Amino acid sequence: MHIGVIPARGGSKRVPGKNIRPIAGKPLLAWTAEAARASRLDRVFLSTDSEDIAKVGRDLGIEVPYLRPASLAEDSTQMLPVLQQFVSWLEQAGSAITSIVLLQPTSPLRLPKHIDQALDLFESRKPQSVVSITDVPPALGASKFMRLGADGSVTKVAVQPTEEFVVRNGPAIVITSPQVIKRNELYGDPTLGYLMQRRYSLDIDDEEDFLFAEQMLMGRLAMRSR
Repeated sequence: MHIGVIPARGGSKRVPGKNIRPIAGKPLLAWTAEAARASRLDRVFLSTDSEDIAKVGRDLGIEVPYLRPASLAEDSTQMLPVLQQFVSWLEQAGSAITSIVLLQPTSPLRLPKHIDQALDLFESRKPQSVVSITDVPPALGASKFMRLGADGSVTKVAVQPTEEFVVRNGPAIVITSPQVIKRNELYGDPTLGYLMQRRYSLDIDDEEDFLFAEQMLMGRLAMRSR
């Protein structure tokens, strides 16, 4: 089975209450939950330490089997131990796992087709992992990179510009085999990139991102209503 996991902890310093804050008429979490449920994922789970977020998740039709312990919900907590706990729980529950599909709730512009296309890539090419990526905006090309010194001076960085440069878009989607997670890795070898257009790749990290995402989502809703 392809198992979707949406990680949404309660603490958020830059955007308080981010994961369930209303955006374009819905909690932020809803946009990822709805995309996941409309995809061909077999099951979709929410990993959270917050009962408030868990309640929203259940209302959205996501499975919430347990609350994440506080030790796995700190600012410094990495995603790997969160997924390791989740895989362990799944196996103890007797669930067959083909892949773990990590879906960040801070990527609300992602569509169901993106999840399905990434799964198609995982199934057809059989890598150990797939990660969603997007191209680097021309304004951020390698030829423009500079290093900021402690004294405020800047120097050019010797990086050759290349069309092969890409960046993780959040990432909005990570697909990996449970075996990779159990050997203390998130990305296996090989890891294939699933290319998404930049207009679907926004990762909300601050208030400016939140406002821009809301504009994009409102525009999407307006197009649907025509």
